[in-house]
Amino acid sequence: MQKILIIGATSAIAEATARLFAARGDRMHLLARNHERLETMAKDLKIRGAESVTFDAFDVNDFDRHPALLDAASVVMEGIDIALIAHGTLPDQKACEADFLWTLKEVNTNAVGTISLLTDLANRFERKQQGVIAVISSVAGDRGRQSNYVYGAAKAAITVFLQGLRNRLHKSGVKVLTIKPGFVDTPMTADFPKGLLWAQPERIAKDILKAISASRDVVYTPWFWWPVMVLIRSIPEPIFKRLSL
Repeated sequence: MQKILIIGATSAIAEATARLFAARGDRMHLLARNHERLETMAKDLKIRGAESVTFDAFDVNDFDRHPALLDAASVVMEGIDIALIAHGTLPDQKACEADFLWTLKEVNTNAVGTISLLTDLANRFERKQQGVIAVISSVAGDRGRQSNYVYGAAKAAITVFLQGLRNRLHKSGVKVLTIKPGFVDTPMTADFPKGLLWAQPERIAKDILKAISASRDVVYTPWFWWPVMVLIRSIPEPIFKRLSL
């Protein structure tokens, strides 16, 4: 049995992953915005086999509240073995282009809030010399594209922050996992046309669980996004800037 903190727990990927943790009989503490959804999810996870499920509603942009929330999670579970950060929003790229305040809001949600949580979690895990920090970034952070560069920039910031954190915490025995999903069929992407490259949250959840168990540093999910992004990163900038991506 492990004690698992899930931040952004009501996202489709986080919920699918939580169900896998529940099937193992793990103990969980959930953080997300919607209290009613958290309550429903907690009941479902208990039915699925979780030893215990507690929760708190929170706003990721309420940075001052982060330490108290993490304290509460640690107390109610008697420690934290794994922290999975899975919150995020998909910005309206055009709105961000027109108004910096939209960009600031999205960067705070998708990057700064995560960095705030990671800073506190890293210090906690470093003190006890163990633990796993797993964070959902995105393939969008591998290269900026005109269609979603605000989102991509936020995820790129998270990816680089995690690289530094992994380097810092390695000697402490703390594992840091960067999760890079491609296109995932979730409520956040409901309006997008779907094709062969799209995956279901359950597939991503299985890859996350395997990567945590194998102490991976980075996982592209599904696996084929690794060669896809190698190709995209290799396109010379004079050519890439002419592409409509």
